[in-house]
Amino acid sequence: MWAAGEAYEPYVGRWSRLVAARFVRGLDAAPGGSWRDVGCGTGAVTRAVLDAARPAAVVGADPSEGYLAYAREHVRDPRARFVRADAQHLPFADATASAAVSGLVLNFVPDAPRAAAEMVRVVRPGGLVGVYLWDYGEGGMEAIRAFWDAATALDPAARALDEAVRFPLCNRTALGALLAGAGLADVETEEIRVPTPFPDFDDYWTPFLGGQGPAPSYLAALPEDHRAALRERLRDRLPRAADGSIPLHARAWAARGHRPA
Repeated sequence: MWAAGEAYEPYVGRWSRLVAARFVRGLDAAPGGSWRDVGCGTGAVTRAVLDAARPAAVVGADPSEGYLAYAREHVRDPRARFVRADAQHLPFADATASAAVSGLVLNFVPDAPRAAAEMVRVVRPGGLVGVYLWDYGEGGMEAIRAFWDAATALDPAARALDEAVRFPLCNRTALGALLAGAGLADVETEEIRVPTPFPDFDDYWTPFLGGQGPAPSYLAALPEDHRAALRERLRDRLPRAADGSIPLHARAWAARGHRPA
């Protein structure tokens, strides 16, 4: 499902970068130190750490060779390197990082508590752990929410694939509880809301044809006539500004805490 950075970027990556920048700034971490970006994908969070946190080094880890290749190509900085790794089995020694972060990943990890525990393991006592995820419910990630509302209206069976149904971790309470359960102290959560405007319908629709993520994967499996019906339903129901653009927003939930000293 997650393999090609070129398809991911117009679908979610361009909006993830906006959230990543605000997320890293909100961590208010001291400059320097060694960071780990768990599930680094195309490198959005790594880039934000490099720009906003002024680290000595960042290591991004992801299981997808396609995403790692994209990150290496687009995040060219001597402080950054990328390795292939599973979030549930990080290839880093205990207590060797000053911070571990993860963006838009833990809901896709089979054992999210194990991944959170791994992030805690690799940071030093007093070190920082921070994560964020999209909110797929009402008022959350509106571009994807609109897709599933339209898909379910035409095909009730689509509800079982809806991220809002599949990923109960993607809310403030569950995300904070995940980090607290991993043993972090002083856990805090926050809402991050960003504009996600589309200049026209094609800019909204075309990224869903890239096959990256649950909604595009569902779309790719539909017969052509069903796909066309879904496209036209969305075209009719998405909000429009006077200039024809589609003014949407996205909400992510972020959580952070410190490994007890």
